[in-house]
Amino acid sequence: MRTAIALALAGLSLAVGVPAQAQQNFDQAAFVTCREAHAMQPEPRKAVALFLLDHVARHRGVTIPEGEVGAHLALLVRGGCTLAPDAYLFTMIDRAVLAEMPKLPKRMGAR
Repeated sequence: MRTAIALALAGLSLAVGVPAQAQQNFDQAAFVTCREAHAMQPEPRKAVALFLLDHVARHRGVTIPEGEVGAHLALLVRGGCTLAPDAYLFTMIDRAVLAEMPKLPKRMGAR
């Protein structure tokens, strides 16, 4: 089961440009738990996390900068997943972005 999820999600970063396929991939990625993500190989896990982070950032109208702020977000997600491994990775990423929103730059054209 986990191998199938990892293989299905490995191509997420390739599908971002195709709206229908991206929606299908989002529907799959949104229900990956922290425990399932932890069981993945590093590259597919990063692809899923970045895919979800990009979705959350667009929805919240912010950009995720490189450096200290981005690293802090990663630590918040990691800590949340440690405390609640059966929670959805998407939820952890969304909560981390929400907690750090005042520190994040607004997306160009966002309200």
